[in-house]
Amino acid sequence: MPRWTGRKVAVLYGGRSTERDVSLRTGAACADALRQKGYDVTLVDVDVDVAGRLRDAKAEVAFIALHGRWGEDGCIQGLLEAMGIPYTGSGVLASAVGMDKVVAKVLFRTLGIPVIEYVVFPPGKAAAITVADLPFGLPCVVKPSGEGSSVGVHLVKDAGALAAACKDAASFKGDVIVERYVKGKEIQVAVLDGKALGAIEVVPANEFYDYAAKYTAGTTQYFYPARIPPDHARIVMDAAEQAHRGLGCAGVTRTDFILTADGTPYILEVNTLPGMTATSLVPKIAAGNGIPFPDLCERLLDGAGLKA
Repeated sequence: MPRWTGRKVAVLYGGRSTERDVSLRTGAACADALRQKGYDVTLVDVDVDVAGRLRDAKAEVAFIALHGRWGEDGCIQGLLEAMGIPYTGSGVLASAVGMDKVVAKVLFRTLGIPVIEYVVFPPGKAAAITVADLPFGLPCVVKPSGEGSSVGVHLVKDAGALAAACKDAASFKGDVIVERYVKGKEIQVAVLDGKALGAIEVVPANEFYDYAAKYTAGTTQYFYPARIPPDHARIVMDAAEQAHRGLGCAGVTRTDFILTADGTPYILEVNTLPGMTATSLVPKIAAGNGIPFPDLCERLLDGAGLKA
């Protein structure tokens, strides 16, 4: 019998981040899936009163379906640790490091995983950034260091668009990261309990895999397995497993790469709470491995625990 059968399961969703809408969809989907498996599920929309809501719900275990700040960055994990409520996914440290792209890049480099050349600017200097500040020139990719789901991310090809892109990125959490643009295939890898499930290829309708391409059905093509040579698939999956272990992650993660023609797996980020919506990639990869969505959610719930 699954370990949480008959226990009060709180699915934490919504939240206050820029990714609230995605989290609402993730949480609703996961709650429905767990109910199909027979669990006693309460949806808890996370706000500043979340501790009280968890007590009112008599939550015995938390299934975290949050994205972005205050949910994917270690904050809610710390609260759950303090309350003694077991939870799904990664712990406080892995969540915090995974969410901070600047810190994560340093770790990835230490692990020997290829990282695209980049420079970091404080938000206060964003509006003054020029092409002369970039050792690699244009085109480049501008992003905030503390957001996910491509929020605040821009592909910049024209010098006249650089300042506006940097200013927009600076309006979100963290420093501004400017990366050299690397042409390659968008490959994303799901890792479940430390083992790579597979690599999926993402082909957006437009040149850039932005927020709309991620969450608007029909705007992006997905190929599973990815249309890459077997040796390249093994390289990128090994890199994803290494990143998962290096961060100290638990449960399921999704690691995003740009895979170049020579098989170099440039890591972009590790998502410690990947999306679980109808257009999300982890459920697509799991389904490709014969794992139905309700079974995937149950497996994640089964791995819930305290990590501190």
